[in-house]
Amino acid sequence: MSPESAPQVSPVLRLRRDGDLLWATLSDPERANALSPRAVADLTELYRRPLLDEGVRALLLTGAGRHFSAGADLEHLESLLEAGPEENRREAEALKDLFEAVLRQECLTLALVRGACVAGGCGLATAHDFVVAADSARFLYSEVRIGFVAALVATFLPLRLKGADIRELLLNPEFIDAARALEIGMVNRVVPADDLDAAGERLAAEVLERASSSSIALTKRLLLDTLGRPLGDALSRAAEINAAARATPDCKHGISTFLATKKPPSWR
Repeated sequence: MSPESAPQVSPVLRLRRDGDLLWATLSDPERANALSPRAVADLTELYRRPLLDEGVRALLLTGAGRHFSAGADLEHLESLLEAGPEENRREAEALKDLFEAVLRQECLTLALVRGACVAGGCGLATAHDFVVAADSARFLYSEVRIGFVAALVATFLPLRLKGADIRELLLNPEFIDAARALEIGMVNRVVPADDLDAAGERLAAEVLERASSSSIALTKRLLLDTLGRPLGDALSRAAEINAAARATPDCKHGISTFLATKKPPSWR
C-alpha cells in the first residue's frame, strides 16, 4: 500500500486517500459513531484543511459498523447535566465550528449514510453537498425529545428543504426512512446498502468529470453567502463571485476549450 493510500490513524476517524478522493470513516461503531468531543475536534480539523491545495477534489464521509452516527454520546450528555454557562458555550461553539468547517470546505463533500443518522449526526450528514443513503437508512433530528434545540442545523437546512418540512422534522421528531428523505430533499440518492460506497464514488466521479473544482468552490461560497440576505445584498455578492470566477484558470480553460471544440472540458 502506498503512503498516499495508507489509512491515517485516529481513535474515532480514519482517513484513506485514493487519487483525488479522500475517504473519511467515523470509526467508533461500539457507540454508533457518536459525536464525542474528540470526534468533533478531529472532524473540524479535517474539514478545515485546504484540501483542494492538497489535490483532493472530493471528500467522502462514511460510518463504520451498522450506523452513520447517533449524535452525542450518552456519557457526554450526562456530563452536561452539571455544566455551567461557560462550558455550555464552549460546547456550542465547537459544534458551530464543525458545521461551518463542513459547509465551507471548498472541495466537493459527500456523506454516505447507512443505518441510523440521528441529531448531530444528521446535522453533520446534511451539511455536506450530497447525501447518498442506503435504502435501509433512517434519519431523525431528535433534539426536542430531550429538551435540546437543533439550533445550528436550522441555519443551513434551508439550503436543502422547504420551510414546512424543516418545521415537521425539528418540531415533531420521528424517524423517517430513506425514501421519505429522498422525497423531501434531505438526501440526493438512495441505493442498496451493499452498493453505498460504490454509489458515492460514482456520484463523486460524475460531478468531478462535469464541473471544475474552482467553480464548485465558488458556487458553494455563493450559496452560503447569499442565504437569507436582502435581494440587493445578495445580488452584489453574486456579482463579486461572478467576477472572481471569470479570472480563474479553470474559467479561461473552459472558455478556450469550448471555443476550440464546441464542447466543455473533461475536468477529471
